[in-house]
Amino acid sequence: MKNKKIIIAIDGLSGCGKSSTAKLLAKEMGYKYLDSGAMYRAVTLYIIENSIDYKNLKKLKTILGKIRLEFIKNITSDSYDIYLNNENVAKKIRSKKVSELVSEISKISIIRKKLVQMQRSIGDKKGIVMEGRDIATVVFPNAELKIFMKADLNVRAQRRFNEFGKSGKKISLEEVKLNLIDRDNKDSNRKDSPLKITSDSLILDTTSISLQDQIEFIKKEAKKLIN
Repeated sequence: MKNKKIIIAIDGLSGCGKSSTAKLLAKEMGYKYLDSGAMYRAVTLYIIENSIDYKNLKKLKTILGKIRLEFIKNITSDSYDIYLNNENVAKKIRSKKVSELVSEISKISIIRKKLVQMQRSIGDKKGIVMEGRDIATVVFPNAELKIFMKADLNVRAQRRFNEFGKSGKKISLEEVKLNLIDRDNKDSNRKDSPLKITSDSLILDTTSISLQDQIEFIKKEAKKLIN
């Protein structure tokens, strides 16, 4: 895969494995991994930690100018961590508080426009794998390869519940499930850049296939385009 570089845009539902797949796919292809969801979570974290009234659009416009987001390679895991104003917040953005508020923050137009601008500038040189909810529809509508990932709700809830358990966060499986349902509903029905499948996206159902099988599926499709 040393020929031309492409943009791989991965959209999909919460908990279907987008982040894990995109991270390892990027590593195996020698591409840069960008998690758009992490960017929205980082902005949400900033709003929470600074007690900002996100309904005050004038205030929001001001704080957006103070936020700097970067993806820096983690030499230990060989993946990319997100930094908020020089602080590695890769773990902090996965907190329950951030998870509960991020959909509300994500649908605010001025925030979406600002982050889309950042994402496009990062992807100018191609050779990236970016995942989120509006990558193929808004951020990179001309991406060479578009993937839409989905999975059974119960499977997604169990995966997310296991993630919380490993990090020591106390939350019930039912709470996780309700959070996913709420997130899916908000993402799919927001007015600005709703989650949807483009006509040229390939559907990848991860309900019963392994992580490596998911990666191999996308790599196979990428090779067709690259070669």
